[in-house]
Amino acid sequence: MKRIITFAFFTLLTALAQPLKAGNAETFKITGTECQQIDGFGASDAWSMWKAEWWGDSLCNRIADWLFSQEVDEQGNPKGIGLSIWRYNAGAGSASQGQDAKINRDTRTEFYDKQKGQRQFLKMAKQRGVPTILAFFNTPPVTMTINGLGTNTGRGGSMNLRDDAYDDFATYAADMIETIGREDGVAIDYLCPVNEPDGSWNWQGPKQEGTPATNREVARIAREMSKEFSGRGLKTRIMVNESSDYRCMLGIHDTDWQRGNEIECFWNPDSADTYVGDLPNVARIMAGHSYWTNTPVLRPGDKGYKNKGLYGYRRRIREAFEKKDVKFWMSELCIMQNDTEIGGGTPYDFTMKTALYVARVMHYDLTVAWASSWQWWRALGGNYRDGLLKEEWMRHEGGRKTTVRDSKLLWAVGNYSRFVRPGAVRLEVEGGNRDPYGVMVSAYRNSNGSIVAVAINYSEKEQIISIQGVSDKSEYTLFRTSDIEGENLKLIGRGNKKDISLIPRSITSIVFK
Repeated sequence: MKRIITFAFFTLLTALAQPLKAGNAETFKITGTECQQIDGFGASDAWSMWKAEWWGDSLCNRIADWLFSQEVDEQGNPKGIGLSIWRYNAGAGSASQGQDAKINRDTRTEFYDKQKGQRQFLKMAKQRGVPTILAFFNTPPVTMTINGLGTNTGRGGSMNLRDDAYDDFATYAADMIETIGREDGVAIDYLCPVNEPDGSWNWQGPKQEGTPATNREVARIAREMSKEFSGRGLKTRIMVNESSDYRCMLGIHDTDWQRGNEIECFWNPDSADTYVGDLPNVARIMAGHSYWTNTPVLRPGDKGYKNKGLYGYRRRIREAFEKKDVKFWMSELCIMQNDTEIGGGTPYDFTMKTALYVARVMHYDLTVAWASSWQWWRALGGNYRDGLLKEEWMRHEGGRKTTVRDSKLLWAVGNYSRFVRPGAVRLEVEGGNRDPYGVMVSAYRNSNGSIVAVAINYSEKEQIISIQGVSDKSEYTLFRTSDIEGENLKLIGRGNKKDISLIPRSITSIVFK
């Protein structure tokens, strides 16, 4: 009886998935031209997962399943978004300082040996098949900083690390890697020791952890850590560095010559004081953050289209990294006040408004900048648009307890992360693809041979697209995220027709066998 019901259910879904008849379908052709390899999609545990030790198994498992699960339910719908990279916020010890830390309570971190909740989620990520762990420091441990704090407090633009403590920082990082591997059974694949050293906020002294650093200081840290890691036989690879802004990677922006032009400084052998390309344990990968360059949203023909804004900066990023034969990872993004198209960072938005806006950035980072990895900022946040999930308080008989809600943003990221797996190769797609307010399509071939196309319909109208370049006999499965209740990466049908209907304001993953 169960088989009959299942067959009938999928027959209905297939019927619903048949495209509506339309005179003109927009054609997108998946070519055989291979672009970048995809290393994975991820998010971080920052500022939230330390609470896991209080949440209890039920809530922890629900959160972990939403983020990491690759399983499906009885109807064939994904249980989670299958993140393949987990970004671990390595602790600096500011939480141990209490109010003396001069950092907002919610953004302090503990030393790694006290990060019970975060290390619990490291294990849960690994248990659910997450293949890659990236650890990052916002600041060196407070015991090693010049001012004894994890925040810069306006002390200038140099690294907040004592001159005699560079080797101590390397030792601390290596000890952390070995301890987590030994006690938790989790290998840290990558470590980024310096986060956003070029961000002007970092030397103005905000109420969160962070430090500026010059390119020379970043290179010095990389040398010390490379020596320590190779001496211990650690396989962890060092990333230099995580830039706050694409414009700092390409030139000088809101800073000076000591921090700008990072691609040239770190990857040009002629930059003798800052070149890191010959260091053992240093990955030939550079990470940057997609903040501030998502606007203006220009169309082809608009003034400045090729050099600035959503398209222009990413075109320049791709060309700069290609010349150096270095991979580019987009390792952090959330919504900021300059994202005026969707109203900025507050309040939290559960709808497709933010989800589509972010999906469009993903599309441009992947297809124009050729990012090999794409990672959201926080997995779990509060009333700000920086979390895939939202933490809320719920009253009950004993007082209050934490509850967590999912969002369309979570599932929109899942349209990529769930189906485009590590080792996939992006395939060039011929077609429109340059209307940021219309239809955007990207395609990927997984290592198992399956081809995935992700189609974004940013418009308010239904769009019919024709996918070419795959066999006429190829069957596909459709998974959609939209503002329709329950359409959260939902299986909506199967078929083999070339024309596919995209409902307004939706993201559809088309998985070809």
